[in-house]
Amino acid sequence: MYVHGDNLTQKENHKTKYLDDVSRQYLVKIREKYDEWRKANEDLKGPFVEKQENDSKILEERVKLFNDYKDIIDQQHYAENFDSRSNLHSSILEEFIYYLFKDLVSEFSDTALIGKARAFKDIFFQAKSYKEMVEKPCAQIEIKDHDFVIGVNIKADMKCEGSNDSQTEILQVPAVAIECKTYLDKTMLEGSSTAGAQLLSRNPNAMYVVVAEWLKLTDKVNLKKYQVDQIFVLRKQKNTDREFRYDAGYVKNPIYADVVEALFEMVREHLTNTWDGSVQNKLETGLLI
Repeated sequence: MYVHGDNLTQKENHKTKYLDDVSRQYLVKIREKYDEWRKANEDLKGPFVEKQENDSKILEERVKLFNDYKDIIDQQHYAENFDSRSNLHSSILEEFIYYLFKDLVSEFSDTALIGKARAFKDIFFQAKSYKEMVEKPCAQIEIKDHDFVIGVNIKADMKCEGSNDSQTEILQVPAVAIECKTYLDKTMLEGSSTAGAQLLSRNPNAMYVVVAEWLKLTDKVNLKKYQVDQIFVLRKQKNTDREFRYDAGYVKNPIYADVVEALFEMVREHLTNTWDGSVQNKLETGLLI
């Protein structure tokens, strides 16, 4: 859940990295601001399942908290000390998405799956012999890492008929999967599309969306061919490489509250609507898909 906080803790406790005085000082300052950001988000409640008049104000406040914290961490001296491979900066978006949906999801269940997940992708059976095959399932579970998931943990107990050998697996099954990107380019979108198609092939009621701060696509990209439900660009801005974001003339757009609200409402509608997609149900309308 607290992806960014965990990343920060790892850096604070690292045995070989970030031991110099500058890094230690930076980590102390970041920790102070992070704790304030986390507490403010946990103290702020909503939105929930039921639509309320103040939902937009709550979302605007969450976005303001996000912008304020992100502007601090994205300062040049922090960016240069903790490069993109450290995931310090990119993990902020993932934790923000958790704060965005935490109260909505908690109303469905206290045990719901929410946050970074190693989600169920596929299952196959691979016994070493027919003798082994009739004695135990030998199920192999393929998984896919997702930046953020709203779903359920399913406990699957399997055994062959007449055998006492059983196999138990916990399957993380998404209802919503969100891919978080600092910027989105064509290669990333192609990867997301593949992941979205794989998810829908096993869970046709799932939703797969991409959330990025910046966009690195041109008009030559045909967005219609990609298997994602939506792409949200939070800053409504084309990508500029990190080194150019600190030029004197560069204007960085904020995270826009209306984009975040569109994301929230899309997910809330998906989670609160019925998913009856049976052939019999669809046949009554004459439209099967």
